[in-house]
Amino acid sequence: MTAFENLTLNELMNKQGFDCDCGKHHSVSCDFLAIEKGAVNRLGEAVRAVGGKRPFVICDANTYRAAGEKACAVLKKEGLEYTLFMLREHGYPKVEPDEYSLGSIAMTFDKRCDVILSVGGGVINDLGKVFAYDLGLKQIILGTAPSMDGFASNSSSMVVDGVKSTLYNRCPAGIVLDTEIMANAPMRMLWAGLGDMVAKYISVCEWRISHLVNGEYYCPHVAQLMRNALKRIMDNSDGLAKRDLSSVQAVAEGLVLSGFAMSFAQVSRPASGLEHYFSHMWDMLALERGTEADLHGIQVGVGTVLTMNIYDKIKLLKPNREKALEHMRRFDPDQWEKNIRRVFGKTAPQVLEIEQKAHKNDPEKHLARLDRIIADWDGILQIIREELPDKEWLFEKMRMTGMPMTPADIGISREDTVDAFLCARDIRDKYLSCSLLWDIGEIENFAATL
Repeated sequence: MTAFENLTLNELMNKQGFDCDCGKHHSVSCDFLAIEKGAVNRLGEAVRAVGGKRPFVICDANTYRAAGEKACAVLKKEGLEYTLFMLREHGYPKVEPDEYSLGSIAMTFDKRCDVILSVGGGVINDLGKVFAYDLGLKQIILGTAPSMDGFASNSSSMVVDGVKSTLYNRCPAGIVLDTEIMANAPMRMLWAGLGDMVAKYISVCEWRISHLVNGEYYCPHVAQLMRNALKRIMDNSDGLAKRDLSSVQAVAEGLVLSGFAMSFAQVSRPASGLEHYFSHMWDMLALERGTEADLHGIQVGVGTVLTMNIYDKIKLLKPNREKALEHMRRFDPDQWEKNIRRVFGKTAPQVLEIEQKAHKNDPEKHLARLDRIIADWDGILQIIREELPDKEWLFEKMRMTGMPMTPADIGISREDTVDAFLCARDIRDKYLSCSLLWDIGEIENFAATL
């Protein structure tokens, strides 16, 4: 097989894809990629490359100012007619990737249009992906900030019935990242991109641990692709605070490479671990209260700091079978449900339904996981040592940019931090470090030290 993890971005777009010894055929459905200064001027080329003639342009007020107005001018100059739709907030402080926003797009869609052009970052990209996929159309993303790694992924992080969920769809057919536009984005958005990427140390680590404990699908070549993306970004992170164009270029390329890794794996697992679930939980709590969450990548960066500290303590543990079994015996389903209803409020029924399908709290499933954890504890520790960097080195790289580092820095209370840690394992069926700690009966002890 071809060692695709060492190929360039353009080589990874090979239409034939790659047969892999993991058993999967890896490919990405991207027809056009431009990451450069002035890339917005190639929008006409992008539209034609994906077979489009009339784009449906989706943006919000902020992204219209950042790049939407320029994009429309370029389309007009290229002789391409288009229809513009601008998303607006609806009861929340900002546009959310939820049923209301998606419905607003659907109700306003111009059926003369044959391609979706999303102008913005994570939320607008995700909404455009879902909408384009459902209609069987291709999507182009014009990124306005290097704020997240979903540009080239085949999934969307959406709010479904109040629960943060991953919907799998298709990688955008066209990706246009103008480094000059991205470099001029608010600094918090540059921090968000770095926050979304420092998380990958943990996500790859937890992917491997889940493979060991649960037999979850794992591809070492996709994991290496993610490590390569992470290295590209960390090697250039120092220039972000200076808005250095070469640094923004490298970071944007790393973000796209990360998205390719997710598309190759066909799951978000290579890019998302406990650190992301801190963010998902804080998003859900904010939605429940009608308050504003911070940028996803900012929250993920804080979650990365928390999770790195958690792993420092995990490395000192030796699982005790009797302690873990006693923890399972003391588990009270009624008390657990009561806590779920306290934390999640009106979205609790959706969270409870996840457990009804996944049965993560089932004693027999717990025992099977516990047996594998105890038998392979040395292997788990070896994975942690191999995947996680020195935390002080990582924290210093983050501090140099000026980005937030603690929950308090972004207005998150200790209670919400503890609730996020304890309940992260409940909002999806994904094995995380908090799942591991629950299995060995240590999760309450770790919650007390957050």
